[in-house]
Amino acid sequence: MPKNRQRNDPSRQSMRVIGCCSLLLVSVAFPACAHENHDQPAAVSDIVTYRSTALPERILLGWKSHPDTSQAVTWRTDTSVQYAYAQIAVAEAGPMFVPKAKAAQLNATTTFVPTDLGDRHYHAVNFTGLKPNTLYVYRVGDRTNWSAWIHFRTASAEPEPFSFVYYGDAQNDLKSHWSRVFREAFSDAPRAKFMLHAGDLVNRGNSDAEWGEWCAAGGWVNGMIPTVAIPGNHEYDRNRVDPTPEEIKQDDRHLCRRWRARFELPENGPPDLLETCYYLDFQGVRFVGLNSMEDYQPQAKWLDTVLTDNPNRWTIVTHHHPIYSGSKGRNNPEMRAAWQPIYDKHKVDLVLTGHDHTYGRTGQMKHEANLQTGERTRSEQGGTVYVVSVSGPKQYGRNDFKFARRAEDTQLYQIISIDGDKLRYQARTATGTLYDGFTLQKSPGKPNQLINQIPETPENLRPEK
Repeated sequence: MPKNRQRNDPSRQSMRVIGCCSLLLVSVAFPACAHENHDQPAAVSDIVTYRSTALPERILLGWKSHPDTSQAVTWRTDTSVQYAYAQIAVAEAGPMFVPKAKAAQLNATTTFVPTDLGDRHYHAVNFTGLKPNTLYVYRVGDRTNWSAWIHFRTASAEPEPFSFVYYGDAQNDLKSHWSRVFREAFSDAPRAKFMLHAGDLVNRGNSDAEWGEWCAAGGWVNGMIPTVAIPGNHEYDRNRVDPTPEEIKQDDRHLCRRWRARFELPENGPPDLLETCYYLDFQGVRFVGLNSMEDYQPQAKWLDTVLTDNPNRWTIVTHHHPIYSGSKGRNNPEMRAAWQPIYDKHKVDLVLTGHDHTYGRTGQMKHEANLQTGERTRSEQGGTVYVVSVSGPKQYGRNDFKFARRAEDTQLYQIISIDGDKLRYQARTATGTLYDGFTLQKSPGKPNQLINQIPETPENLRPEK
């Protein structure tokens, strides 16, 4: 069935279609400023560089449901493609899988998305009924124009060791700067099970060229390793290609048009936050994505329910705005008051965030209310570890919060590995250098033990003024 129409976006339409993906390289760099170019019209060079055709492009894996028995894929074409399909089979050492894949052909659902560079069709297929821990091969297309055959492996049905990569804000200069971080992370963790993005993947949510750069930075990897993402403030944009002066003055922004067409994510969250607030169980870990751009309290109630009925050994939460901010002039007390007590109640192990364009990693933090001061925090065994990180080139200065490890003017990616009762965390710079690390050790009936593994190198900090 076609996806539900995006909230606050009456222009979104759905139909049946076909498509396939070949990734376009990009040639336009964007400034490293946060909000300057929201209203800048598309350049002629952008229109040429990022034009779509009947050839499938921007292939991206995700999940709608259980990672052990399903896999979803999206891609885009121009609007000439009216019927789109995907073919799938268990991968073999030779080409004899092809007849089986053709026999297992699925119809795609298609979403019409108007962009600043022209109208597009986004296509989606959800493969279901798959075998756990099995290598599959698939392609997408329209029976004439097909992608290459691409592999993915389903998750195990039981807890097994795995790793994933976590990125803070990519946002700016995606081709020229962020792409090298992505490549370094893939070099370090080529068998990562997925990539987690904590919001602000691009600077302007409705800029087709910026999404072109983001997709090109990941290249063919996006079609093999699934993406898990939550929106940040820059995925909220004006949902008109040509906003009126009054709309610009009101600064009326909504979730960007392409979000739900671009990403296939679980629809198990609050009904008005589908694919922006959800949970996903993966090999003994419950991952929860929250939408910090929307009301906190309804999500807190939903989160309490989701974590009350949680059979997994580990719990990891991600949202864009941090519980403990790392940059000057930033603080999120309402969000902290709404969500951190839930984290404490359910002993959430790790919270991964972005937004502040600096790096900060806490020890184990617990919320403690104080009638005289209103609020304070304490660090002790058994609390949650909070991280704010940045993978793109836009960098802010630090504040005075006492993190266990922090950095300025440093692009980072994080590799997180889970193996039974151990969670290992490593933050690495754009050059692949280990910058921060720790291990969380679980023991039956006891709080987590935090073992810091910080390298003996100075923190990358700006000189004190």
